[in-house]
Amino acid sequence: MSGVTDKFKGRIKEITGKITGDQRLESEGRTDQARAKAREAVRDVRERARGVRDSLRKGRS
Repeated sequence: MSGVTDKFKGRIKEITGKITGDQRLESEGRTDQARAKAREAVRDVRERARGVRDSLRKGRS
């Protein structure tokens, strides 16, 4: 799933948990959102590392 989808799914769970008073569902929603943010951060780091790598390769040519 994409990060946006995971965030949305987590937000829906969190809201549903708040409405129904289900603390476990609410907590699970917050966890899903945090996991999605972490995945996005890892993806960003990888993309930046590729950019740096590509820049270094171009400099050597």
